[in-house]
Amino acid sequence: MSSFLRSAETDQQPLSPVRAEAQYRPVSSHLAIAPPVSVVIPAMNEAENLPYVFKTLPEWIHEVVLVDGNSTDDTVAVARGLWPDVKVVEQRGKGKGDALISGFAACSGDIIVMVDADGSADGAEIVSYVSALVGGADFAKGSRFANGGGTDDMTPVRKLGNRVLTTVVNAKFGARYTDLCYGYNAFWRHCLDQIALDCAGFEVETLMNIRVVKAGLKVQEIPSHEYNRIHGVSNLRAVRDGFRVLKVILRERSTRHRRPARPAMITGEAS
Repeated sequence: MSSFLRSAETDQQPLSPVRAEAQYRPVSSHLAIAPPVSVVIPAMNEAENLPYVFKTLPEWIHEVVLVDGNSTDDTVAVARGLWPDVKVVEQRGKGKGDALISGFAACSGDIIVMVDADGSADGAEIVSYVSALVGGADFAKGSRFANGGGTDDMTPVRKLGNRVLTTVVNAKFGARYTDLCYGYNAFWRHCLDQIALDCAGFEVETLMNIRVVKAGLKVQEIPSHEYNRIHGVSNLRAVRDGFRVLKVILRERSTRHRRPARPAMITGEAS
């Protein structure tokens, strides 16, 4: 049976507002959606990896937003060659969090998907994230440790650190996560009003996971497989970034989350 994001012929309200002019996009043999989907890809010197990343992206997505972190290689040119309509945002600050916030601000879709530019994520999984959202979730969170997930990239030290930090967040915030530090996620754009992102580094993923729980949003974990980076070297440093994640956890535990009048965003320049 096909699933559609439409108003039923009852008094029930649709899961999300559907634009009058929206066209339904076939996503799979069992799902068609009206909400446009934006994919945000933060990238710095990832020209060699982008062909693998873009190859897995489904054709039915609404737009690709590439946030370029002042690359010195052909990252932007390669992206435009692979996806002519790609929206390029020039990052003004530094860090993954800053890049994502800039990319989110440039999105026009109702659903936003975060995808890394190193080739570790399979774009074919996006259908699972979108299905969870149109099925009623506010935030679809990728997990390498849920049944059906996996990772080729994590060292034993990183796995242990991730497990400890996940346990702490579950205990302190009442979450039931199986994976904390993973950057493959999707959410309705209106969620940005409630989580007000305000950090620049890798810890942005943890901040999002904590604030969606504090905001009372409905979260669904999506089993995901993380592959090895194809080319280049990761900027991730297990000990350094682990302490930054812990700092975010402690800060969020000691402060009450108040819904802001509008999302705190860093505006990038799109071209």
